[in-house]
Amino acid sequence: MWTKRIIAIAIGLGLVYLVGSKVYEANRQASAPAKKKGGGRVVNVDLTSARIGEVREELLLTGSLKPKEVVDVNAKATGRVEKIHFLVGDLVRAGQLIAELEDDELLQQVKRSEASIEVSQAGVTQRKAELANTRANLDRARQLFEEELLSPQEYQQQQTSLEVMNAQVSLAEAQATQAEAALNELKIRLEQTRIYSPMSGVVAERQVDPGALVNPNNPIVRIVNLATMVTQGNVPERNIGKLKIGNQTKVEVDAIPGDAFSGRVARIAPVLDAATRSALIEIDIPNPELVLKAEMFARITLDLGSMREATLIPRDGLVYRGRQPGVYVVEGGGDRPVFRAIETGMTHEGQVEVLANLDPGTKIVGRGATMLRDGDRIATGGAGKKGADGSKSSGGGAKTSSAGAARGS
Repeated sequence: MWTKRIIAIAIGLGLVYLVGSKVYEANRQASAPAKKKGGGRVVNVDLTSARIGEVREELLLTGSLKPKEVVDVNAKATGRVEKIHFLVGDLVRAGQLIAELEDDELLQQVKRSEASIEVSQAGVTQRKAELANTRANLDRARQLFEEELLSPQEYQQQQTSLEVMNAQVSLAEAQATQAEAALNELKIRLEQTRIYSPMSGVVAERQVDPGALVNPNNPIVRIVNLATMVTQGNVPERNIGKLKIGNQTKVEVDAIPGDAFSGRVARIAPVLDAATRSALIEIDIPNPELVLKAEMFARITLDLGSMREATLIPRDGLVYRGRQPGVYVVEGGGDRPVFRAIETGMTHEGQVEVLANLDPGTKIVGRGATMLRDGDRIATGGAGKKGADGSKSSGGGAKTSSAGAARGS
């Protein structure tokens, strides 16, 4: 009895396995791509040709954005920081108070100096009164001397007394001036405990906190002016003659995709780097909304203002193997395209510049190229023989005009 049950179960499992295998094989065959005689997948694609076109010469530079103005604000005197009125990211205007140092000791010195000035001024007043009295005595002595009632020695003594009093008045006045100079110096030192912004901008860094002891070598804050950003680039010797001050540039920043900013060539180095045979240029980029930040990575496209011929292919025909760009070339009337590595220039408006390893007129796979693998066969659709500009493709390349770009190197 148990033997019959075991046999029945085994037969049932065998039938289930057989039916499942048939269903799996049927689904696999249904989902597999159609094949032609000879093997390999068949992929529907469009064909096009590499062609000659005119491209605008442009130079691609990369670099980091820098603020046009950067200032480290230092204390002018040694002291302990009492207050800092700004934090990182705060806007600050030129002349605004940024920080204050302790000034209690200086205030006391100012008061003492002011009292010293009052003493000096009182001394000057006293000496001037004594001078006036000495002059009166000399006038009386002169009268007595003229009446021969005073000896020449006594008259000479009165004259000497006048000279002494004049000197004492001058000394008192000099001491008063010295005291005033000392007071002015203390007031300058007192004013130096208050640190003001030398320009308008944004606080980029705050180096110290209240309570820190600083001296003129210690920056307190760093202020950057982001209203105009600057970036630098090296232009090859063969292109430097095509540049001039004021050339317009397009600036794109990875951190702000989709937005383009305008810039202009502001400075061109008069001396080339002997090692790289290139000249350093600086580009100013207006930033009124302050959306650009320092150290952002920027891509700069610089119009050289000239056109030249180049080999072009449509962007749809470009494929990559790893980082190697290439195209699928269709040779003769075959239906098995072959991958060919190429060297590319710039891409613009759906056109890719080919710098090497592809001749004009070469027939390549256009749309659908990214679907191909080695060994695949191709079938062309209704639009399969249209070229890069939408015209019927032939073996040769018609001359077209395209807003392409020259490789910046």
